[in-house]
Amino acid sequence: MAPQSSIPPAANVLGTIGTICWCVQLFPQIWRNYRTKSTEGLPAVMMFLWTISAVPFGVYAIVQKFNIPLIIQPQCFCVLCGVSWGQCMYYGRKWRALTTIVVLTAFLAACAGVQAGLVFAVRPAYARGLSWPVTTVGVVAFVLLISAYLPIPFELLKRRGRVVGIDFIFLTIDWCGAFFSLMSLVAQNDFDALFGTMYALCCVIEMSMVTSHLIWRLRTRGIRRRARENGLTFDEHDEGKEWQAKGLDIGEILRRWLASRKRTTSNDREEDQDPLAEPRHEETDRSDNSFKSTVKSTVETSSS
Repeated sequence: MAPQSSIPPAANVLGTIGTICWCVQLFPQIWRNYRTKSTEGLPAVMMFLWTISAVPFGVYAIVQKFNIPLIIQPQCFCVLCGVSWGQCMYYGRKWRALTTIVVLTAFLAACAGVQAGLVFAVRPAYARGLSWPVTTVGVVAFVLLISAYLPIPFELLKRRGRVVGIDFIFLTIDWCGAFFSLMSLVAQNDFDALFGTMYALCCVIEMSMVTSHLIWRLRTRGIRRRARENGLTFDEHDEGKEWQAKGLDIGEILRRWLASRKRTTSNDREEDQDPLAEPRHEETDRSDNSFKSTVKSTVETSSS
């Protein structure tokens, strides 16, 4: 797509609203992390990928000569996502405060440097009519931003549809930012299909997260009512703990399977070193059967 030659006022207004939303979207999440001193349920990899995605996102917006608000947007997005990722490292991985600050500062500085370098590298080629470099940058931004949502389905499966650790005010503001940014692209003289698709997918994914949590609340309304009658929260109530424990933890299943495979490999190596040892080929079958039975029992428990 050719660079924008002129920007209609409506596109600037809508883009400004979207930028304002995406400039403040993560403040509720950052405050929640600080207030609770926990980032449980907030995937660190999501914040990390979002931070990185802002680099090609910014390059694409600058080279394509989007309206000014949409150019400012990825810069704010990068900083806020970086801060939230730093909190995941500090609260979740127990990094020291000084280590977190130093690594985060260096990380954001590297992002700024890479973005500036890519702009100077891509812009001259694009001015000569060579479009594939900027298209590649846009595709990378698209893939990074959307792939950051991949941990979310696993978190929802683990908690049976419940959204934990993600602030709903953040989700609301983030959805508004994506929606108004999408409308800003619609209002431009030339619609950018790549970023339009990205904004639309962000809206759909975040609406599905809210829907999943509402369904969870509907399914657990009785348990939550009985917990309140006993002066307890859902997580403190025995019935709530039992219900929530039936979630499908894909990560735990894979860890058990890998541990089983590791033990099998270790046994095979011991056999190779001991020529008098009897063959134990049944260990591999036992490992595979153990994995299958673990998955089957977990699925049956989740569906009950």
